[in-house]
Amino acid sequence: MNLSFRQLQAFREVMRTGSISEAARALNRTQPAVSAMIASLEEELGLTLFERQRGRLIRKPEAQYFLGEAEAILERLAQSTRTMKEIADLQEGRLRIACMPASSQFMMPRLVADFIRDKPQVKVSLMMRASSIIEEWVASQQYDIGLAETPPPNHALTTETFELRCVCALRHDDPLAAKAVIGPEDLAGKPLAVLQEDHPNLVASREVFRKAGAEFNPRFELRNYQPALMLVEEGLCYCICDPMTASSYFEYKQAEPALVFRPFVPEVRLSVSILQPAHRPASLLTASFVEILVEALEAIDRQFHPGDATA
Repeated sequence: MNLSFRQLQAFREVMRTGSISEAARALNRTQPAVSAMIASLEEELGLTLFERQRGRLIRKPEAQYFLGEAEAILERLAQSTRTMKEIADLQEGRLRIACMPASSQFMMPRLVADFIRDKPQVKVSLMMRASSIIEEWVASQQYDIGLAETPPPNHALTTETFELRCVCALRHDDPLAAKAVIGPEDLAGKPLAVLQEDHPNLVASREVFRKAGAEFNPRFELRNYQPALMLVEEGLCYCICDPMTASSYFEYKQAEPALVFRPFVPEVRLSVSILQPAHRPASLLTASFVEILVEALEAIDRQFHPGDATA
């Protein structure tokens, strides 16, 4: 059976008006065209819907029954059209986002909140996990977007990578806070809060100190930088942290922040990537949110480097 949308429309109008000519006028079509559509519809269905008596159409019981079916189909098509338009307008759909700890408490929730504020029908799944788990989730298409430390090449992922320049966290009343930038010689022998032993940022930081001939003194070892800032507030250490963590600090310490952040040179960078499944095209909703995430990461990197030409 090969029923068409126009056949169903024509049938509904004939049933509503009781006349081929009136239906043709309502549909802005010719009377022969509407008659042909009704005839082809009857042929497809294999039954007669109307009796023709002296130029009048008499509805048969089968026509009355089929009207309910036709209206249900047309309404379903109309609903589908409305839904697809809402999707095209970014008003409908679901976002599944997995993000690393540094972005999970403030940065990503704030971006999501701003993005969906005028999209009440959009649903969001936002999960925080370690970068290795995020890589697996996105590669297996369980999540649409991942923000994680840059993984090794993976044919199941597309990646957009950002080299975020780390900053030094220190108390606002520390003498070093008067400096525009902090270097390894400033922190020589001073206690540091660092990430776990095998983390690339710890390796890079240790190498920068070695090249400068400065003593590297890791006192606290943690899984992420956020708790490290509490230790810096207590005056127990310094921390060379990523700018996402630094930016988030001001989100929850708006009133009287105890810490300041200074660019650290030579640069120690945290490589992070926006991950998406390689073998599934991104929805319009996903692509739109990724654009906002890209802008946010670029802005956060510039936030603590006021000397940048692009700042």
